Amino acid sequence: MKNLFVSVFAATAILITSGLNASELDKPAPDFVLKSNSGENIRLSDLRGEVVLLNFWATWCGPCRQEMPLLDDLHARYKDMGFKVIGVNVENKPEKADAMLAKNPVSFPILYDTESVVSKLYNVDAMPTTVVVDRDGNMRHLHRGFKPGYEDAYAAQVKQLFREQYAASE
Repeated sequence: MKNLFVSVFAATAILITSGLNASELDKPAPDFVLKSNSGENIRLSDLRGEVVLLNFWATWCGPCRQEMPLLDDLHARYKDMGFKVIGVNVENKPEKADAMLAKNPVSFPILYDTESVVSKLYNVDAMPTTVVVDRDGNMRHLHRGFKPGYEDAYAAQVKQLFREQYAASE
């Protein structure tokens, strides 16, 4: 029964979140380069060929902090299949993000959007905002905010994008 509930919830979340702003979806994800918490610059277009989940977040955002370990689990589960979570911290002082991550580390890269350049490119107007990008670099799913259970929708969307890729290669 629980599996049925999770499946129905995930399917509903996909329908709801995918239609939030349909004009923004199925278009190329705006390319950008940002400095990461490891010190290297990461360019989104260099990740072409992978499914990418961009998560815009801030330390003052309670749902963001709640979502981070769930995103880390998702990243760990699918990274070997060509999936990457990229956290984009939107605060002007990276030290805040670093302090939070020291207490609650994650295994995926965190990028610093200290001047809100990338946040503006993606029309981020809620915290957190999550964009799922397919292997071709197109924005496919958009989530504004976070509630427990959204991670199931993310997983379903990632699996669907994997299936599309494998179907196209047959």
